[in-house]
Amino acid sequence: MNLQEFLNANPIDDVTEDVVISPRFKDENGSPLKFTIKAMTEEEFEDIRKRSTQVGKKKVEFDSRKFNLHVAINNTINPDFKNADSIKKLGVSSPEEYVKRVLLAGELATLVQKITELSGFDVEMSELVEEAKN
Repeated sequence: MNLQEFLNANPIDDVTEDVVISPRFKDENGSPLKFTIKAMTEEEFEDIRKRSTQVGKKKVEFDSRKFNLHVAINNTINPDFKNADSIKKLGVSSPEEYVKRVLLAGELATLVQKITELSGFDVEMSELVEEAKN
């Protein structure tokens, strides 16, 4: 199989992965509960980046907290952070408030890291060089 055939057989519209983000999430048997995440497309990344950036008269401000929340909310399949019943059950009014209520700061950071890695970010150049050699 050449690269063109590989690309044709592997479009990016359904790249998902089950990941463990914290030892806190365990079922009744002590087994880890996994989050199902999906990769961001270039368009999704740009949309979230733009929504997290404010352009003022003299400076541009990037809100990394807002960026991380939107990455997690929009790219986590399970659990569904947009689930209206869950939002209502916890007495919050938005997916952003829900995430802040159910995830610790480090858990959110880990979740976002896993999503960005699945999306092709944070791949070390040395890993790519090593893989290319093989």
